[in-house]
Amino acid sequence: MKGTRAIFGFHAILARLRSDPASLQEILLDEERKDGRAKDLVNTAEKAGAKLMRVSRQRLDGFYGGGRHQGVVAMVEESGEREGLEDLLDGLKVPPLLLVLDGVTDPHNLGAALRVADAAGAHAVIAPKDRAAGINATVSKVASGAAESIPYYMVTNLARTLNELKERSIWIVGADERADKTLYQAKLPESIAWVLGAEGEGMRRLTRETCDELVHIPMLGSVASLNVSVASGVCLFESVRRRAG
Repeated sequence: MKGTRAIFGFHAILARLRSDPASLQEILLDEERKDGRAKDLVNTAEKAGAKLMRVSRQRLDGFYGGGRHQGVVAMVEESGEREGLEDLLDGLKVPPLLLVLDGVTDPHNLGAALRVADAAGAHAVIAPKDRAAGINATVSKVASGAAESIPYYMVTNLARTLNELKERSIWIVGADERADKTLYQAKLPESIAWVLGAEGEGMRRLTRETCDELVHIPMLGSVASLNVSVASGVCLFESVRRRAG
């Protein structure tokens, strides 16, 4: 049975309208919003045939408990099984660029990481089912539309999935502060899966041991580490830079 959830904010709702308008059950827009973003949303919803209603801000506040919804909420029907990871990889015409998150349970961190992965052109984000945040309203809002566009796979056995990626000649590179090499010193192939753990705890032991290579991001200031979404951006865009070069 398909579930229903709320998503908030203009970026997330516009992204869903453009990618899967049929999944939108209704859009609730603040009746006082008359600005350009509201008009753009109304026009896009009309063209997509999506139901849009003007409602009071108080009704929207009830969804989010404080009004941080930007004046728009949508109820969406979760789609059925999306294309599997294997099918996605089979269909790629370019070397895969993947982000693997091990132990990222904070929805704000996940949303920011999805946004970074989408910006870098990553093909998918992978996480273990037992130690990861799922897609919810907070993730969608922080991701600014990326949660609706980039595939997010939660797998039962992360180490097994990483080994299956290896069988496809995808190099598994973990970001670990204890690594000897920096990511700038390492030879990075085009087909790559970057693996990052939660800030503080890092990757689990088995995940670390499954990596083909470990690198660290050089820290030149006084702070000892980066937020996982920032670290993801540094690593992914280093791959982007090398591909462009």
